[in-house]
Amino acid sequence: MKVIVGFLRIFVGVLFIISGLIKLNDPVGFSFKLGDYFAPDVLNLEFLVPYALLIAVVVVIYEVLLGVMLILGYAKKFTLWSLLIMIVGFTFLTFYSAYFNKVTDCGCFGDALPLVPWESFIKDVVLLVMIIILFIGRKHLWPFFTKMSRTIIVFVSFVLCLLLGMHVLEHLPVKDFRAYAVGKNIKEGMAFPEDAPKPIFDYHWKFEVDGKEQIITTQGDYPKVEGAFIEVETIETQKGYEPPVHDFSMERNGEDYTDTLLNEPNLLMVLAYSLDNTEHNGYANIKEATDRAIEKNYKVIGMSASSQEETEKLKERHGLNFDFYFCDMTTLKTIVRSNPGLVMLENGTITQKLHFNDAAELTLENLPARPKVLEPKEVETLIDSVQVMVNTIE
Repeated sequence: MKVIVGFLRIFVGVLFIISGLIKLNDPVGFSFKLGDYFAPDVLNLEFLVPYALLIAVVVVIYEVLLGVMLILGYAKKFTLWSLLIMIVGFTFLTFYSAYFNKVTDCGCFGDALPLVPWESFIKDVVLLVMIIILFIGRKHLWPFFTKMSRTIIVFVSFVLCLLLGMHVLEHLPVKDFRAYAVGKNIKEGMAFPEDAPKPIFDYHWKFEVDGKEQIITTQGDYPKVEGAFIEVETIETQKGYEPPVHDFSMERNGEDYTDTLLNEPNLLMVLAYSLDNTEHNGYANIKEATDRAIEKNYKVIGMSASSQEETEKLKERHGLNFDFYFCDMTTLKTIVRSNPGLVMLENGTITQKLHFNDAAELTLENLPARPKVLEPKEVETLIDSVQVMVNTIE
């Protein structure tokens, strides 16, 4: 038991530290995941949604500290009870997600190691067993160092976690594990390899044969049955390949500009996934950066999931000199953890990504003047004007 407890205190402690630090690297992303759990169709705790970010920061810092405290043997009874309560809560959430298929990724290790719900649940069950063993063998959980040394290490760990949390909230994650990290190409991320596995479906055909219901299962072919067809139920038995970048689009006035804009050599995007809770105090920095970009002949656009009417009001309020395009909110949240934020594209490849606090650090070059590109409405107006001239001459 002494050897088992000695091994488990290190293993569980390190695992909690790693898991907490990965989430602390991106607390905004973890808060989005908590928001999914708080949704009406999941746990129905909507009153907690405004506090999701605060809860996320507290939980991940506490998770890291529990790992440190377990390894040190600090406040043994408090640490073990806290670990037990936390892992029971996590196990309940992952089981709920897996059984009811409500939240498809628990966010245990952030975007660094996405886990499907049943994988997350099994991981938590194993951890629960380990923590119960630690609880049973707690008399072998001897402390390391002196009491004062342990207290100082825990306090320093707490301060470092706070500093890291403040840094990533005021800027961006230190390490970006997402498909939209700097250096990633969006077009390549959207592509399907030729050998990509395709989804497999079972078709359960229901017929009435000789007055009795009969179900025949195929992989798509209509069965040859002498009877009256009633209905068919389709069930996906194997998921197909899903590209890392999906639901990405650039739409305006009902037109899709995705292909055109992803081939732009110098495209600066201002991302504001929702204008309901955007940080208006950040637009002074955004305007300064975008005005510099426009002056240096970069193409600048906005990206938002809000309506065009709302984006026009935002432009007027902050004096922005560019148009907004529509994109899925979840996609925009994934691209940059700042509302608003800046993303520079070079033919679809992300070359820069900045929080609005760091907009002044945007690197820009002096580019040749851009050729005038007419909008569809301008083209229609020009054609009408030419037609009027032709009619007048005739």
